[in-house]
Amino acid sequence: MPEQPQITVDRSSPVPLYHQVAQAIEAAILDGTFAAGARLENEVSLAARLGISRPTARQALQSLVDRGLLVRRRGVGTQVAQSRIRRAMELTSLHDDLAGTGRAPQTQLLAYITAPAEASVSEALGLAPGTEVVTVRRLRFADGAPLALMTNHLPVGLCPGEEVLRTQGLYEALRAQGVRLHAARQRIGARLARAAEARVLGEPPRSALLTMERTAFDPAGTAVEYGNHVYRASRYMFDTTLLAR
Repeated sequence: MPEQPQITVDRSSPVPLYHQVAQAIEAAILDGTFAAGARLENEVSLAARLGISRPTARQALQSLVDRGLLVRRRGVGTQVAQSRIRRAMELTSLHDDLAGTGRAPQTQLLAYITAPAEASVSEALGLAPGTEVVTVRRLRFADGAPLALMTNHLPVGLCPGEEVLRTQGLYEALRAQGVRLHAARQRIGARLARAAEARVLGEPPRSALLTMERTAFDPAGTAVEYGNHVYRASRYMFDTTLLAR
C-alpha cells in the first residue's frame, strides 16, 4: 500500500470534517500522488490516524466513491478509480475519439459474419427483409484496458474488409473508401452487464454498462451502418453541451 497523504483537519473551520478529508484525498489523486489502482487505507485506519470518528471517515471515502474517484472491490479494498474517458456527442467513432485525445486504441475482432439481416437490422438500414448484411463485432481497448463491446451491421457492398477493421476504426475505413457520413440517429441508455460481457470487459458481474444504439447516414440520407455498443460505465461517459432555445 502506498504512503497515505498527509491530511490536516481544522475543527474550527465551517467546512465539515468529512469534506476536508475528501478534499485532501482528491488533491492527492489529481496531483498523481495516488495513481489509478492504488489502494487506500480503510475507514478504521483513516479515522484512527486523523482522530476523527469512523462515520466521518466513511462519509469522506463514500463521497469520493459516489463521484467516481474511488472504487470499492470486495476482497481488495478501496482503490483509486481509473480515469474516465469523456466522449463528446458528435458524429465520430470511438477509435477517432481515443486517438484524438492521446489514448492508444486497440481492437480485437471477435466476429465478421455475412448473413441475412434480422428484422430490426434491416429496418434500421432501410433494406428489404432478409437482405444480407455484414455484422462486425469488436472489443475496443484504450491504453491496453478493455473499454467497449461494439456490434455494427453494414450493407455488404459498404463494409470494409476484415483485416482493415483489425487495425482501423470503422469510420476511418469508411472514409478511406469514399463514404461520407453526414448525420446519425442515436439513443443512449444503461443496463447491467450480462455474464459474458462482464467477463470480456473485465468488470464484476452485473456491473453498470452504458449503451449506445446508432444509425449513421450519408448526405443522401442512405443508412451506412447500424450499431449497438456497450461501454464500461466505470471507465466511460458521454459529454454534451446544452443550449437554451
